[in-house]
Amino acid sequence: MSEIKDEIILRGLKENNLKNINLNIPKEKIIVFTGLSGSGKSSVVFDTLATESRRQMTLNYPHYVRYQMPRYERPHADLMQNLSPVVVVEQRAIGSNSRSTVGTYMDLNPLIRLLFSRIGKPSIGSANDFSSQSSLGRCPECSGFGEVIAPDLNKMIDYNKSLREYAVKFKPLSPSGWQGRWMMTGGLFDPDKPIKDYSEEEHHLLIYGPREGEKVYAPFHTKNGPQPHEWDGLLPRFTRLYINRDISRLKEVTQDDVLAVSTHSLCPTCQGSGLNPKVLECRINGLNIAEYDQLELTELLEELTNIKVPMGESIAKQTIPHLTQLVEMGLGYLSLSRKMGTLSGGEAQRVKIARHLGSSLNNITYVFDEPSAGLHPEEVDRLIQMMKSLKAQHNTVIVIEHDLSVIKTADEIIEMGPGAGVNGGKVVYQGKLEGLISSEAATTLNHKLKINRTPRDIESNFTIKRASNNNLKNISVKIPRNVLVSICGVSGSGKSSLMLGAFPESYPETIMVGQGSIGTSNRSTLATYMGIMDDVRSIFSKETGQPAGLFSFNSLGACPICKGKGVLTPDVAFADPVTLPCEACGGTRYSDEALSYRYQDKNIVEILNLTIDEAISFFKMPKIIKRVNTLKDVGLGYLTLGQTTSSLSGGETQRLKLASHLQKEGQIYLLDEPSLGLHTKDNGKLLDLFQELVNRGNSVIIIEHNLDFIAASDWVIELGPGGGKQGGHIIFEGTPEGMLNAETLTAKWLKDGFRKQYN
Repeated sequence: MSEIKDEIILRGLKENNLKNINLNIPKEKIIVFTGLSGSGKSSVVFDTLATESRRQMTLNYPHYVRYQMPRYERPHADLMQNLSPVVVVEQRAIGSNSRSTVGTYMDLNPLIRLLFSRIGKPSIGSANDFSSQSSLGRCPECSGFGEVIAPDLNKMIDYNKSLREYAVKFKPLSPSGWQGRWMMTGGLFDPDKPIKDYSEEEHHLLIYGPREGEKVYAPFHTKNGPQPHEWDGLLPRFTRLYINRDISRLKEVTQDDVLAVSTHSLCPTCQGSGLNPKVLECRINGLNIAEYDQLELTELLEELTNIKVPMGESIAKQTIPHLTQLVEMGLGYLSLSRKMGTLSGGEAQRVKIARHLGSSLNNITYVFDEPSAGLHPEEVDRLIQMMKSLKAQHNTVIVIEHDLSVIKTADEIIEMGPGAGVNGGKVVYQGKLEGLISSEAATTLNHKLKINRTPRDIESNFTIKRASNNNLKNISVKIPRNVLVSICGVSGSGKSSLMLGAFPESYPETIMVGQGSIGTSNRSTLATYMGIMDDVRSIFSKETGQPAGLFSFNSLGACPICKGKGVLTPDVAFADPVTLPCEACGGTRYSDEALSYRYQDKNIVEILNLTIDEAISFFKMPKIIKRVNTLKDVGLGYLTLGQTTSSLSGGETQRLKLASHLQKEGQIYLLDEPSLGLHTKDNGKLLDLFQELVNRGNSVIIIEHNLDFIAASDWVIELGPGGGKQGGHIIFEGTPEGMLNAETLTAKWLKDGFRKQYN
């Protein structure tokens, strides 16, 4: 009996593309799942194993508590046995509102506030009073934001245009929003007169509102007829609605939209801390709470270890393990006040890992989704040590990974495949590292680095002068045009500050393909995302004489029972949620009427079931063929037109984003870690695409840790030498071949990879 408990037993797995597979996963080992992007790794690890473990954990709580918790549906599987509690570290971006920092995410801020309220001098009050979100702690000038944001008239208004011609450039106050339409129809302003031709009185009323002590009303049309509505002026309205609220929480507008028509500067009253000056008078060993927040974590650790007051010592002891964890993960250069939204992919991933590692519990299953993503080879080494220490504490570590150095540390490898999407979903190999070599698996351990010995000639450059964003040390750099350029360096070295901050400021026309997720509702498909669904519908409409809306499951063509969802989610009160395929449409989402019409002998669902490869020979319209070809170019030929974007893996999402931008030429493409989520085999396809883009006259710049991409570039720029204060310098510029003679961290690993293949 005891042997049975040593492994997780999974039988008949059918989630997503899984082909009814069986798996036994040993416990207290490091298990690496590998295989092509889209081969079914996440379907086993996240959608089956982790989901079922979480679902069963919630069953320990009474129904009324479970009703408040995330609710998980039982995965499609015949049997799932011997699961242990699971800790999941996903790659999904950390939802960060404008106030989310490393301190809030790691739950360290409450402890630091408590520390100041107990031993800080002069004593202020409760821990809550040290928060910029409390009425007493908040800076009166900037309402706790740390920045003073003021509307900028020159950015907001085009004086040569009329209201109807979008003189107001801020969307909610332009004709596209109800407030802008009301300004045009309320009778207070001539909607067709350019703003520059307004009289002084009209101009004042539009911009600043009525004179002091006066009130002005204009009719606002509602379903009950015109209602008088008070007009307060563009600037007062903008300030009231979009600055004096937490703009990150407004649905109709993003924080970037607001900042685009504003000026923002550090608040002079609180020096950017967001705290009331009275609160800042309270100090521990000469430092106030804002200064604590600004310290690098290594310095903060030192401060906390120097606290000798008994009450303070006990609070500090609760904080120290979390900080130590962050420092050991190589993040000692961050501070508690660092905004989560400004972290690079690798930094955010490690902050997440650190958050989960403070536990002394064992017999836990830790699930990591490509933990090497965003990490320099030097840092992957640290990650491997961390995984080994988790295993040593009698935990099971399950990792989805493509990085060969992580794969080589596995006690057991499970490769999914053989292909991706419909061609995946099977177990191709399970066993030890040695057996992988002679198997049919796509993962090969004798992968060779190909150093580009014939880089393209450089004829002209992009120039960045005296960049000082974040930790950049006032650097100037030339980035070659019309070649393939790699920007590398350890996490926090300044790559993102240089390329995602300073570079687009100088070259705003840059097409940036980042790591952020795409809006993935379950109604968004590949065809809608690529902008060809309207064309498909109009082809049907022309062929059949029916309205185009009949061929949309979001419109006239929706199945009347499931309203175009394809599934029904009946209310089962406090029981586990249930998703049932809609019997009326068989999960197709369309009504019988919509399915009765055909084009080239296929109905709309049969067309959406075509793979990208099949669609290329099916359609005749040049626009559709061109866009479908770009999906093939980025290696997504196996997906179907109707595949929902929410079901794509990380690597597929990244390539879909890239495909949506490939319809342009003579461009600057800037990609943030394009190798993310890709199997080594897929890297070659993506590299071919980049070389082809450069051959067609584009500039391609990639921020990358992957040595294959760096070695294949025409030019490499490395930042460093370390992260945070130790970063921000250019430490190498040259060809990959030239890098073999350099002494930087990336050069060390490039030489190592290069040497191994000739030994």
